Amino acid sequence: MSPHRSHVAIIGIPIISHVLPGLGIVRELVARGHRVTYANDPAVADRIAATGAEFVPCASTLPVADNSWPADPVAAMDLFLDDAVQALPRLHAVYDHDPADLYLYDIGAYAARALAEAQGRPLMQLSPSFVAWEGYEEEVAAPLRELPGATAYREKFARWLAGCGAATLDVDAFSGPPARALALIPRAMQPSADRVDPGRVAFVGPCPDAATGTAPWTRPEGAENVLLVSLGSACTHRPEFYRQCLAAYGNLPGWHVVLQIGAYTDPRELGDVPPNVEVHSWVPQREVLEQADAFVTHAGMGGCGDGLRAGVPMIAVPQGAEQFMNADRLVELGVARRIDTPDATAETLRAALNDLLADPGTARRSAGLRADALSEGGVRRAVRLIEELLPPEGVRPRRATAPTPAPGPR
Repeated sequence: MSPHRSHVAIIGIPIISHVLPGLGIVRELVARGHRVTYANDPAVADRIAATGAEFVPCASTLPVADNSWPADPVAAMDLFLDDAVQALPRLHAVYDHDPADLYLYDIGAYAARALAEAQGRPLMQLSPSFVAWEGYEEEVAAPLRELPGATAYREKFARWLAGCGAATLDVDAFSGPPARALALIPRAMQPSADRVDPGRVAFVGPCPDAATGTAPWTRPEGAENVLLVSLGSACTHRPEFYRQCLAAYGNLPGWHVVLQIGAYTDPRELGDVPPNVEVHSWVPQREVLEQADAFVTHAGMGGCGDGLRAGVPMIAVPQGAEQFMNADRLVELGVARRIDTPDATAETLRAALNDLLADPGTARRSAGLRADALSEGGVRRAVRLIEELLPPEGVRPRRATAPTPAPGPR
């Protein structure tokens, strides 16, 4: 139990891969006696409430429900800005009357930083993906500013900052590396990890809520090997890919296959399913991986983290966004083979599995990375670092009167 009770507010976005990695932190803060409020879209209310936190409804405009994200990166960034503009007044309505001692916020929740700065409260970012490194500005951010529409986007962002009450008015500084961050990923997955400032960022690894949302899964008796196939939760309408997996691994001697097809594929699209394959729309991924021998993954950061923590060799089939970079990183670490979707035939998938298992170094490297990931501290270390930012017992920041935000940019 924590020696004193503080109000910790978490402000997030309803992308499930941004919610799940930190739920264990939420539950532990509650268990240690802190009052935790969590503002997010009602779509994820049940998952948040299960941790014991007080759910604060704050509807999001992000296209999560139908997964209709634009391919243009500037247009995608603009969606997050628009979401922040509409969310900030809702957050002020709740937290100006009940300010937190500390704000924890997702990388996509710009409104959270604006709120905390307006109130003069401490804040810490929770990053479910890799963080910026020394040189990131020149290598990644600067080229984005040359894309069509980027200038208008930055001007719109600057207008919002000028009127929303934030203390940081420079767009690059506001959206750039925060003063403090917890990276909820294995350090092994971080690009240029040696150029990340340890004074700003602590790698604690994934911190999922082990107490909820995990159904039991038992390795079938007689299964010599278990293979999990999952493309995560978003880009899962891939019936042809699943059929190729069935052709590659169905009836494979000694192998039991767990195939997760997500919410967008009808099982009837798969055709005949071999007897050594079980098909589900969702599976308890961490539970299965702890008993698995190989993993076909889309290389989302959550899947990569779960795979490394389980010490399981992987076949990476990236579907979008940073997954291509993640897939290459897994290959670089020596624990995976990458196959792009157009090349994912039964023959290439089967060959990749055989190649992984034939390499004696794969198991050794997987075991080493598992040990490294588990040593990063997870929930306990994350909560300790959070509590270091909380005020001592009997000392609370003075309640700030936040200015009324100006209308959002047009």
